[in-house]
Amino acid sequence: PATALELLEAVWSSYAEDDKFAVSGGDYDEANMTEDAPGNFGISDGDTLDYALGYPAADADKLADAASLVHMMNANTFTAAAYHATGDTAELAQQLRDNIMQRQWMCGFPDKLVVAEVGEYVVTVFGADELVDTFMTHLNGIYGVSATYDEAIL
Repeated sequence: PATALELLEAVWSSYAEDDKFAVSGGDYDEANMTEDAPGNFGISDGDTLDYALGYPAADADKLADAASLVHMMNANTFTAAAYHATGDTAELAQQLRDNIMQRQWMCGFPDKLVVAEVGEYVVTVFGADELVDTFMTHLNGIYGVSATYDEAIL
């Protein structure tokens, strides 16, 4: 993919209509907000990246771009993000895994976290088991990747 958004759009568009659910994408900037599709997520504010997606705030300078796709009713039910890394994707995958796993969850508790590397990109998805597994099936079907981390959130 050429961008993080293109990666998430490819995955989401591969879903059958019956498998899709209410989602929004992007960040809080009106230009990036989307409904029923992934959207660009600004990388200039590390705190917003951390709060909304679980990206380590101190490492925002390690990104070329980012995109998100979030369940419209509850982010803890399903949140997917793609990050175009400017450095080592394995290191970024570990940092993302560690940052998301140490979060304090409110308003629902996600079942699992999966982190995958797709070339220069790192993809995270957390939420309900079935939704995460379906997303990963589509991601793998398009890009032929397996999970770097696939863990229950305890």
